[in-house]
Amino acid sequence: MMNKLIFGRYIPGDSFIHTMDPRAKLIASFYFIGIIFLANNWQTYGVLAIFTLFAIFLSKVNIRFFIRGIKPLIWLILFTVALQMLFTQGGEVYFKWGIFTITEFGVINGLFIFCRFVLIIFMSTLLTLTTPPLDLSDAIEYLLRPLKVVRFPVHEVSLMLSIALRFVPTLMDETEKIMNAQRARGVDFGEGNLIQKMKAVVPLLIPLFVSSFNRAEDLATAMEARGYQGGDGRTKYRILHWHLKDTVVMLAFAVLTVVLIFIRS
Repeated sequence: MMNKLIFGRYIPGDSFIHTMDPRAKLIASFYFIGIIFLANNWQTYGVLAIFTLFAIFLSKVNIRFFIRGIKPLIWLILFTVALQMLFTQGGEVYFKWGIFTITEFGVINGLFIFCRFVLIIFMSTLLTLTTPPLDLSDAIEYLLRPLKVVRFPVHEVSLMLSIALRFVPTLMDETEKIMNAQRARGVDFGEGNLIQKMKAVVPLLIPLFVSSFNRAEDLATAMEARGYQGGDGRTKYRILHWHLKDTVVMLAFAVLTVVLIFIRS
């Protein structure tokens, strides 16, 4: 059964987004995270939401996967929204108690922060759901290639990031298996107060660490058996190709930037 955490997983497909160059998708994702800070009213957030939903439509991935990706982070998002609502001053005062004040500007900023988090998570999830980890690693290595001038270990860093990205869902699946085994022995992770719930999680840590070290050792053995000696002198089996669609997507992001600047208040 697929774990609730979606980030880091890849869903095979042949959609417009799936067949894009991974370099274009990586650049577009980081660029989207940058331009989202241009949004400062409902019109700009509406444009970003339409753009994101259209990208999801082009990926042919069910929207439920993206909503499922928000669930593990919902408490962090709500906590950030609450801080914005309680400590942002301005406009009509709705509620006041001690140092806590809920104002019109606070509510609006809190909703904006919520929209920003959701859009960033959607676009990041879109990147990982439609890009194989190895392609993502190749894209990172290609984009970091100029740093080789200063002897930056580009290949090793890209390999490390791709392995970490791939191991996130793997470790979550392992955690789910351990929790199910504990539940079969009568452990209830949902009962009691916060302290008791934290104590119930402690027995998960040791088997999870052991499993992580075993997987890391197996991976190291497999890489050694295949003669891995680092990035020096290695050739590429998968060659990245930049297509017309990738240029079109970059132009679409440029147009999106102009629209956001134009409708900013």
